[in-house]
Amino acid sequence: MAPMPHSDGYWKWFSGNVASGGAAGASSLLFVYSLDYARTRLANDAKSAKGGGARQFNGLVDVYKKTLASDGITGLYHGFVPSVVGIIVYRGLYFGCYDSLKPVVLVGNLEGLFLASFFLGWGVTIGAGLASYPLDTIRHRMMMTSGAGMHYKSMFDAGSQIIAKEGTKSLFKGAGANILRGVAGAGVLS
Repeated sequence: MAPMPHSDGYWKWFSGNVASGGAAGASSLLFVYSLDYARTRLANDAKSAKGGGARQFNGLVDVYKKTLASDGITGLYHGFVPSVVGIIVYRGLYFGCYDSLKPVVLVGNLEGLFLASFFLGWGVTIGAGLASYPLDTIRHRMMMTSGAGMHYKSMFDAGSQIIAKEGTKSLFKGAGANILRGVAGAGVLS
């Protein structure tokens, strides 16, 4: 990201870092979302088959064929909106906070210390991950409704139904694993 300009002020610079990180993440989704959708469907299919159920798909191409037949092209993009919002939140906070906090926090004795940079990166990764995790949960739930009789009207409908049926904590199921996985993200930032 850009070095901090002294004339424009810190918050304007910080907002620019968050926006550019978010835009980079959102633009990448245009190219990879349908593959993520297919991967999620295949993983869930394999999980249900282990539990004694019949497999629904015979591979990646079969996921595409069956989804296109049942829901059209939009079926491949169930959950796309919360995914875009989530990636903007995650990447915006991830890159924006790190690049904005680094020149403020890593000064004096902490300047140039790998461990200090690593812990700042890990903290930013955890914060960004927790802030965006509910959107990821909503995205996965919306993906799993493709081809089924049930469809959420919007990401807000999905979120409110999940909270009403399972409670707010259900939006964070699996977040602990993401915190541990964040060590790798912290290493990249360091």
